[in-house]
Amino acid sequence: MAMGDYVVHIVDDEESVRKSLAFLLSVEGFAVRLHASATAFLEIAPTVRNGCLVTDLRMPDIDGVELLRRLRAGGNRIPALVITGHGDVPMAVAAMKAGAFDFIEKPFEDQVLIDSIRRAAEEISNDANDDQRAIDARLATLTGREREVLSGIVAGLPNKTIGYDLDISPRTVEVHRANIMSKMDARSLADLVRMALTAGVLSR
Repeated sequence: MAMGDYVVHIVDDEESVRKSLAFLLSVEGFAVRLHASATAFLEIAPTVRNGCLVTDLRMPDIDGVELLRRLRAGGNRIPALVITGHGDVPMAVAAMKAGAFDFIEKPFEDQVLIDSIRRAAEEISNDANDDQRAIDARLATLTGREREVLSGIVAGLPNKTIGYDLDISPRTVEVHRANIMSKMDARSLADLVRMALTAGVLSR
């Protein structure tokens, strides 16, 4: 799908952030529409066709997770990218459970956002889902301990808590985490969470 064939809807309560993202994406050839609140976007959501949503996670009226829940409850399956600050991993995981296509942690490189939006566009074009068999095959390569660590990671637990629960050091958790990302061929934590949902490791 050509970049101009669909609209990127940006939802953020900070005007400076909206304008900054709009400038970045417009330069890249995306059509952009801005919304000052989740409520404002929900009002026009039923009319959106061939759209992609970029929303902040923490907003004063309705947060990003609740926005996605309301969209999904209304049958709207627009691909949604959630932008989150550090320390928001549990909420970001909740966003993935609510149907987010991706979540991006601040601060992020411009290209990270652009690439994620392009992948969202491909999903619109191809209606593509993760290959269940491929994910199951990758999951089968994990050791029992790695699967335990994976469950903790996708639940949004910090390394220290995972280590305490499993009676191993945080450093050992980090090693397992790196091995899991490599074996699962995950580009990011969001990618790993999506595969875990698909494989049933983490229930929606």
